[in-house]
Amino acid sequence: MSARASLDRKPVARDPSAGEYAADRAFRTLALSCAIGTIALLVFILFEIGLEAAPAISAHGLGFLTNAIWAPGRDQFGILAEIWGTLYSSVLALILAGFFGVAISIFLTQDFLPPLLAEIFRTIVEMLAAIPSVVYGLWGIFVVIPAIRPGANWLHDNLGFIPFFGTPLSGPGMAPAVIVLAIMVLPTVAAISQDAFRLIPYKTKEAAYGLGTTRWEAILKVLLPTAANGIFASLVLGFGRALGETMALAMIIGNANQVSLSLFSPAKTLASLLASSFPEAGQLEREALMFAALALLAVTLAVNIIGTMTLSAVSKQKAT
Repeated sequence: MSARASLDRKPVARDPSAGEYAADRAFRTLALSCAIGTIALLVFILFEIGLEAAPAISAHGLGFLTNAIWAPGRDQFGILAEIWGTLYSSVLALILAGFFGVAISIFLTQDFLPPLLAEIFRTIVEMLAAIPSVVYGLWGIFVVIPAIRPGANWLHDNLGFIPFFGTPLSGPGMAPAVIVLAIMVLPTVAAISQDAFRLIPYKTKEAAYGLGTTRWEAILKVLLPTAANGIFASLVLGFGRALGETMALAMIIGNANQVSLSLFSPAKTLASLLASSFPEAGQLEREALMFAALALLAVTLAVNIIGTMTLSAVSKQKAT
């Protein structure tokens, strides 16, 4: 190439034009406005719910969180049973969804299937998220409960001395609710975990094989720890989804105000309490339900904040 041709070429780098500066400023302003708007919307929601719940907060105080009686006819309100049901069902569902979600993500990303077949399975798993909650509830009533009742009652008859099997499964209860909730959370855990595995550089796997590891040693000892941050993020998001699930649980958990370790006894969650009680609630009960909604918001926010802080701390520890 001649020197003249080299000089005639346009430079690779140049100063941004006035229009590009304006577009950049506009984008930054829009992004900042969206962030501020999101925070303002959250504050507004909390303020409105808190304003409605203020009389109940003043009347019941912290005893509202430690009382397990919900009796509108006697003006007695407490959500200890609902808090227990929410956390108990969500944790158990997350254990199931976490195990199977991570297993599915490994199965679909580590060349166990041909690419086309893996894509078909991936689409099927993601489609689970599109099924309406009420359909899951109906499926739980007509399929899950009859399917697990014989095994549940056998466990009760033979191992009833263990608190987890202390009651028979006569209908809706914690176990079918956990199974259905785990299936509803599964797409979130599986999708984000797959992304975490795909982001691992291929050279990492090659290096593991180069050191003489078997396929499963590479997956369990190298790839799984490398993808741990993404998997943990999927579990946090899945837990948040489980805490707020409403209709399916309202249909199959049994709606009973009790604190029990039994997997087969009926229970109630904060979301199902709100869904089932609001239509016929009087003024005092409405205020108590708003207090319960604040408690559910607080639990969900606390889970996400703790999860984000834990993820950040683990990432910093790995970086050092």
